[in-house]
Amino acid sequence: MEEQEVPTEHLHEQMGHHAKHSTELWTLGVALSSALLAALAAVASLQAGHHANEAMISQITASDQWNYYQAKSIKESLLKSKLDILDALSKSAPAADKEKLEEYKTDKEKIQRTAEEKEKEAQRELRTQQIFARSVTLFQIAISIGAIAVLTRRQKFWWVSLGLGITGLVFFVQAFLFGAGR
Repeated sequence: MEEQEVPTEHLHEQMGHHAKHSTELWTLGVALSSALLAALAAVASLQAGHHANEAMISQITASDQWNYYQAKSIKESLLKSKLDILDALSKSAPAADKEKLEEYKTDKEKIQRTAEEKEKEAQRELRTQQIFARSVTLFQIAISIGAIAVLTRRQKFWWVSLGLGITGLVFFVQAFLFGAGR
C-alpha cells in the first residue's frame, strides 16, 4: 500500500512568516498548534501505512493457507479415490493409506483455522489503518484552516482548526487503542 503524504510544508512557511510579522499574538498559537498537528499527521500517516502493509501481508498469508488447504483436499480426494477403487476390487487398503487420509483431515482443520485467523487479522489491521487515515485527514484539514485563519486574520478559524485537530487526535488515540487491543 502507498504511504499517505502530508503536503503541509508550504503552509507552515506562510504561517511562520505571518506569525513573525503579525502584531496579533494568537497567530503564534496557530503556528505552534499547526506544527504540532503536522507532527501528529506524520506519525498517523506512518502508522496508517504500516497497518495497511500488515493487512496486506496477513491477507496474502491467508490466501497461501487456503491454497495449501486446497492442495491437501486434492491429495485427500485422490487417496479416497484410490481406496474406493481398491474397495471395489475387493482388495484391502494399506493401513498407511488410511492413516494418511486421517492425517489429511487433521491437517486441513489446522490449515483452515490458520487461514481464518489470518483473514480476521487482516480485517483488524485494515480497520486500524482506516482510523489512522481519518486522523491524518482531520489533521491536514485543521492545518489548512489554521493557515486560513492567519491569512484572513480571523481567530474564529483557528478555533475551528483546533476543534478539527482535537477530533483528529481522538481518532489517533482510538487507532492506537484499537490496534493494541488485538
